[in-house]
Amino acid sequence: MDIEKFTEDVYTITEKLNADQSPEIKLKINFVRERLIELYQKNLVKINHSVLEIICASNLIAQGYTVDIEKHLSDILVCDVFATKGDGTFIMEIETGFTPPDHALDTIDYYIARIASKIARYSQYCSKFALATPVVGILPIPKLFLKPPSKRKKDEIQKIKDLADRFYKNPPIQLDDILNARLHSVYLINIDKCFAKQLDPYTYLELTEKLHEASELDL
Repeated sequence: MDIEKFTEDVYTITEKLNADQSPEIKLKINFVRERLIELYQKNLVKINHSVLEIICASNLIAQGYTVDIEKHLSDILVCDVFATKGDGTFIMEIETGFTPPDHALDTIDYYIARIASKIARYSQYCSKFALATPVVGILPIPKLFLKPPSKRKKDEIQKIKDLADRFYKNPPIQLDDILNARLHSVYLINIDKCFAKQLDPYTYLELTEKLHEASELDL
């Protein structure tokens, strides 16, 4: 653990994010920065993920949200970014595409299952749920989650559950979680330029569908 290097890095990114911002927004972004340093001292965050979190947090702060990070939603569930505005709540999960060595031979299935699991688990805790990823990554979002619940067929729901159950059994995802899960937006994070761009899931799917087809992903 190198607290000096971590602190230097998050201060550097914060200075870039605070440029031309109002004192109120700067104060809220600085709160996220100090929270990240506190979490790093407890060995709960890493610098690469922290940079993504603070970029996304600053985007939401600029939209008028009050933001916290690494917030506990239950005994086993912790979200990356939790934001509130009025009576609304917003949860964002950041995905980098990392898969553990144990899944070197089923990386794609594992990643699809993780994305599906996150949408199903986290979206029930908020008014709006979003996924975020660096611009260099592609999220394999199952098309099921772009349909309203009334249009989701039983066999589609079961297919997602079967895939998720291969990798996530503690606790298993329920069919109703998949039926009612919602994905409101996708954020593309440009790390070098310190901003995140919001897309609706349908636009994101249009951008990535040809790549998914070329990769023969059955989503």
